[in-house]
Amino acid sequence: MSLPTDPAENLAALIRCPSVTPDEGGALAALETMLAPLGARVDRPVFAAAGTQAVENLYARIGAAGPHLMFAGHTDVVPPGDAAAWTHPPFSAAVADGMMYGRGAVDMKGGIACFVAALARLVAEDGPPSGSVSLLVTGDEEGPAVNGTEPLLAWAAGRGERWDAALVGEPTNPEALGDMIKIGRRGSLSGVVTVTGRQGHVAYPHLADNPVRGLIALCEALLEPAFDAGTEHFQPSNLEITSLDVGNPATNVIPQSARATFNIRFNDTWDAETVRAEIAARLARAAASGRLRPGRAEPVDHALAWTGRASPVFLTRDDALIDTLAGAVAAETGRQPALSTSGGTSDARFIKDHCPVVEFGLVGRTMHMVDERVALDDLERLTRIYLRFLRDWF
Repeated sequence: MSLPTDPAENLAALIRCPSVTPDEGGALAALETMLAPLGARVDRPVFAAAGTQAVENLYARIGAAGPHLMFAGHTDVVPPGDAAAWTHPPFSAAVADGMMYGRGAVDMKGGIACFVAALARLVAEDGPPSGSVSLLVTGDEEGPAVNGTEPLLAWAAGRGERWDAALVGEPTNPEALGDMIKIGRRGSLSGVVTVTGRQGHVAYPHLADNPVRGLIALCEALLEPAFDAGTEHFQPSNLEITSLDVGNPATNVIPQSARATFNIRFNDTWDAETVRAEIAARLARAAASGRLRPGRAEPVDHALAWTGRASPVFLTRDDALIDTLAGAVAAETGRQPALSTSGGTSDARFIKDHCPVVEFGLVGRTMHMVDERVALDDLERLTRIYLRFLRDWF
């Protein structure tokens, strides 16, 4: 059986598997087939938290000794949307003008394809690594992320697996390969604030209490002043109001209640507990000073609820890991990558509790878009970066 040294062939095989979250779609089976000639020991555990759909995952290990490097990623993809809007069918892996098209091409089947190719080249050219390499691949990154990386890490750790470092192959580069390595991530927290008033006719406002007035005051308190000015490694924390709702189709009715949803991305000035406390305090102060109607003494009647799980802020401080990856990127691209904590959350937030973790992958400009695509040249460059990183790290 030939070794999977061609990243384009690896990626085409993965794209042709319609693995829209939470469906495995054949992607993990294709990956297991690629890993077989490398002598990998492969498990595909399934997890199903209460009230959720079961998700299949993959854990593979090559070698038994240390040091132990983990590569982490996901084969699940977001839905392609209207397939007719694509230049090429979203699961065809069509190649045109030096680009491969397909859902997951950059987010992030491309990163997996390149790492497998790099590992295969390492085995072919140097023999097996002096330590161990594992692949921790989930089918639940684009979904609720409850049946994927977090339980998979716990499952592997329960079997005695320990890791010295991890590389996540998410698409970290904004414009060109070599732009950026992620060395941490901001925290994320979402909530809903609801203001209750009294419904009434707009022509008789003295008989009603308009909750929209109070909600505006509370939203202003969430937005200003700034939470902080940023830190050495993180940009300023930022809160955005993402939805305003009153559920009122009538133009002549003052609504009974109004609600706003929000999300904050916070830096290492805060943790989930302290940022919750700050938001609650801002709302309480604004509610006490705001009024639903001018001339009335009652404070704004409001309720605050948190939604989902908070994602923690973290920063990787393993200089050897970061410098080894940055050196490999610079050697293969001629670019000195920025060390960044920008962007959204990733499954690195779970891995950081087990070992130091960094992220580096393809250019993410087309991720989640119609005609998601990757340059074939970038697939080869990323494979060479990963190969050099493997050699240098071991």
